[in-house]
Amino acid sequence: MALFRTVSFAEQYPTIDGDRVYLRPPQMSDHAEWAGLREASRDFLTPWEPIWPADDLTRGAFRRRIKRYSEDQRNDQAYPFFVFRRADHALVGGMTLANIRRGCAQAGSLGYWMGASHARQGYMTAAVSMLIPFALETLRLHRVEAACIPTNAASIALLERTGFKREGYARQYLCIDGRWQDHLLYARLKGDGQV
Repeated sequence: MALFRTVSFAEQYPTIDGDRVYLRPPQMSDHAEWAGLREASRDFLTPWEPIWPADDLTRGAFRRRIKRYSEDQRNDQAYPFFVFRRADHALVGGMTLANIRRGCAQAGSLGYWMGASHARQGYMTAAVSMLIPFALETLRLHRVEAACIPTNAASIALLERTGFKREGYARQYLCIDGRWQDHLLYARLKGDGQV
């Protein structure tokens, strides 16, 4: 049961439009483009992600992913988005607002990835900046949390550029690239204002 849940999306939540990018819920028709981008970006992404299952890029695994996404959204547990470049509708990355906690917490955790060929072009900064109002206003969360490995300078800069404040350090917080790794903890609160 989701205490204090104040929004309801039928089967699909909305696309979030911006000037450079737009965020859209993943669909089965995205599989080929998603798998191609992830495969081409494997070496770039591996240091920052959990180990991929052997079948991760297959159509069957993607179908299971889409089903899980749909269930998570329906249960107000997570809201995944793919990030598309507006100019040509190319998939450039993805993000998920997950671990939604209602009741007295009203919080969620932000995770994101960017295709190697699209990194450092401002797309994820634009995407995170667009997701924050969705999280804090549409979903009516009070807090959006994020964590990153201390050596991930690009992710630290992204979070700080989009108004997240560093709150702490968690030892062996997540198993990333096959090892339990320390993470810096960040949060953006409803009252933090615009960036």
